[in-house]
Amino acid sequence: MFNIAILGFGTVGSGVYEVIKQNNALLKEKTGEDIVVKKILDLREFPGTEWENLLVHDIKEIIEDKDIDVVVETMGGTSPAFEFVRDALLSGKHVTTSNKALVAAHGTELLKIAREKNVNFFFEASVGGGIPIIRTLTESYAGEHFKEITGILNGTTNYILTKMDAEGESFERALATAQDLGYAERNPEADVEGHDTCRKIAILSSLATGKEVNFENIHTEGYHKDRYNGF
Repeated sequence: MFNIAILGFGTVGSGVYEVIKQNNALLKEKTGEDIVVKKILDLREFPGTEWENLLVHDIKEIIEDKDIDVVVETMGGTSPAFEFVRDALLSGKHVTTSNKALVAAHGTELLKIAREKNVNFFFEASVGGGIPIIRTLTESYAGEHFKEITGILNGTTNYILTKMDAEGESFERALATAQDLGYAERNPEADVEGHDTCRKIAILSSLATGKEVNFENIHTEGYHKDRYNGF
């Protein structure tokens, strides 16, 4: 049996819970183990839900629980996500995350801790999880030299710019539509200001070159209609 703890129970965290629940039989068939969500860390209460009794509000209840094998971090941001992930690795737990901000800022340090503790730190979902690309770079193409990596790294801005280019929509209208469809967050700053793409570039560049690339050294500009009037 593998016991899992989920850190953060928003859209991503609750999605992880549902996938494990719905595909439990398939996961057992493929792994030979029962996959069980034992604890969920969140600041909120969820009275009357099926996961109500799994909720904890103190990370120590997860870090100090020796029965928990894997921690799934879905909180976002760098703090307290970094501290929680670091402590989980130090306690001998495997960690997986979709948090590109965390990986871009602290990935090298967290990988070092994971190696020292002989546990896994996985972050496939932080960049192009549906492709996938991270394991492809680190395993399938481990012996290759890369000249460049090209692709669409942010679906939100790709949608917005396509609507502007192909249909002549204004930036504001295209963004509002993206938000209504769930493609863009209510606060779209990370996408439209380029922060999301910048962090993904840093992660991919680090993996492709074997050198640490600091996202803060990557020139980044968001969309500003006073500068970009080609649409």
